Amino acid sequence: MAEKSKVSALILGLSICLGLALLGYLLGDAALTIKGLERSVKVKGLSEQEYPADIVIWPIQFVAADNDLQNLYITLEKNTGKIIAFLKQHQIKTADISSNPPAITDKSAQRYSNSAKPQFRYSAVQTVTVYSSDIATVRTVMGALAELGKEGIVFNREDYNARPEYIFTRLNEVKPAMIEEATRKARAVALKFAQDSQSRLGKIKRASQGQFSISPRDKSTPHMKRVRVVSTVEYYLSD
Repeated sequence: MAEKSKVSALILGLSICLGLALLGYLLGDAALTIKGLERSVKVKGLSEQEYPADIVIWPIQFVAADNDLQNLYITLEKNTGKIIAFLKQHQIKTADISSNPPAITDKSAQRYSNSAKPQFRYSAVQTVTVYSSDIATVRTVMGALAELGKEGIVFNREDYNARPEYIFTRLNEVKPAMIEEATRKARAVALKFAQDSQSRLGKIKRASQGQFSISPRDKSTPHMKRVRVVSTVEYYLSD
């Protein structure tokens, strides 16, 4: 009976040893696998395209001055009418034209002013705004606006608020193709890295899409927009 107990104990001990050895091997193999999975490469892919803007906002500002407030309003109304008629004559749609109330300054009412009496007590800035999707037509009219200067209208071109603004509204339409291109370029870079390091490119570990930016192509062509996005992708590497 004692002999059987010894044999049973020996078998149990050997089984435990074998189990621990197998467990150690499996854990070691798992550790090596996990360590291998930790190898990765992070790359960036750029997509950059140029598109024409599809909306133009053109504020046309002019100034006038007078010592009689009533006469000043008459001048503003007359010049506003001339500008609107000019725009319509050059194929700008009536629905695309609007005008704001004038901003009038009474120089005699200003607390901080020079002691010298101004030539005109009242000055005004009036804005007629064109909001249109027909950018080609609007840009043509911009070049012809100087014709109204011969009729005594003084345009305020230096004010920052009087500069035309071009807007690109079709970003959601171009996003999918640009993201695809950025991701494809990122993968090409990752493949080159894997080849150079004698590795194989695995699955994506993580990816992030950068923000889209829209900017004028240059100062001379603000109606052309440069759209860009950078995607960052991290891939697993294996031997």
